[in-house]
Amino acid sequence: MRLTSLRSCLLWLLASMYIPCALAISEKDVNTFTLKNDMKFLVMEDDSIPNATLYIFWKVGSRNEAPGTTGIAHFFEHMMFNGAKKYGPKMFDKVMEANGGSNNAYTSENITAYMEWFPADKLEVMFDLEADRIAHLDIASNTVESERGVVTSERITGLENSNFRTIAEEVKNAAFRAHPYSWPVIGHASDIANWSLEDLKSFHKTYYAPNNAVAVVIGAVKTSKVKALAKQYFEPIPKQPAPKEIHTVEPEQKGERRVYVQKDSATSPNILMGYHIPANTHEDRYALDLLSDILTSGNRSRLKDALIFEQKVANSLFSYLPNSFDPNLFYVYAVASQSTDAATLEKSLLKEIYRIQKEGVTEAELQRVKNQKEVDFYRQIATISDRANLLGSFEVFYGDYKALFTAPEAYAKVTTEDIQRVAQTYLTKKNRTVGVLDSQEDKDEIAL
Repeated sequence: MRLTSLRSCLLWLLASMYIPCALAISEKDVNTFTLKNDMKFLVMEDDSIPNATLYIFWKVGSRNEAPGTTGIAHFFEHMMFNGAKKYGPKMFDKVMEANGGSNNAYTSENITAYMEWFPADKLEVMFDLEADRIAHLDIASNTVESERGVVTSERITGLENSNFRTIAEEVKNAAFRAHPYSWPVIGHASDIANWSLEDLKSFHKTYYAPNNAVAVVIGAVKTSKVKALAKQYFEPIPKQPAPKEIHTVEPEQKGERRVYVQKDSATSPNILMGYHIPANTHEDRYALDLLSDILTSGNRSRLKDALIFEQKVANSLFSYLPNSFDPNLFYVYAVASQSTDAATLEKSLLKEIYRIQKEGVTEAELQRVKNQKEVDFYRQIATISDRANLLGSFEVFYGDYKALFTAPEAYAKVTTEDIQRVAQTYLTKKNRTVGVLDSQEDKDEIAL
């Protein structure tokens, strides 16, 4: 990357605090290969520390479910740790920890990802563990019932403890009338209670097939060794027919939708707005991401400055747009201050959004979030774990990991006119779903 300005030099110095060789990393440092069963691998050799990380991205999330089987993708995040042919119940974590490793996993609307961190010389052990549970996961009735109870409890506890999860479930359900993004990742309670063993076995065979995965290995490894071990442990796992495509397109929303949630434990009103936006691969993605940062990233952001510090109508707020294969939602969330009612908070949110639509943003505002993005980029690639997550995410969501290395340029090209245009295009009344959560009953009652 060329240094063409004082700003770039300063950013380079800051980035260097996190990773001295940050600017030396490019797409040329990523080695790729695909096994005969179509399992794809991305490898980056990095000897800066004697460790390595393995991420496996499965192209399956709640969007791949159907009414009656919602939550099953998230359920497998639990099941994948409960024993297979070679490594029995509870052995996955024990063997990994005995070899100095640790792991985690997450499920989203679109993907399920498993990640592991370990001494680089234990790579073969990690491949052995993963191949065993991919090819021979033990889907036994006693294990299923135990984990079914865990997920049921997680769903109940999550809704009790999180106002955001409670209101987000209602907003998603109202915003999407056709697309499977309408249900929560954790699933509906009645579906969780009724998955059959046949449902589970079919789901695992279909979606945990090697041709539905992207693996990323980064650390003190050699690509030749990674490839040899991949062929030994993963290539014997048979390829399966490609999963059924999701062809449902959410119809255009033609008017504001509203939901109201009464939650007695809420200490102040919560507002969540969801605006329909395109998928990751759309050209407006980078402008929308920067718009989100302008609204809520940092104390100088529009909404925090106006609603928290000046007007004091909100205690906390954020906005975000999830990585997504299909058109999804741009979320704006705020929690009211103790003395503020829901109507006042909503009006203040909309006023600031309208200001951007009408007046646009300043060059200084846009440059602030661009600088922040650039620094964040170098900070994220500083660790082998975050780098693996970024590489895999760009590969699955943008269709090519190389998009990671062109992203800084794409952000740099966004103009103030682009920010105003996407705000005017997507953050409109007819395109939004508004959720209100409060401890009080809705005051809009019909007078009889």
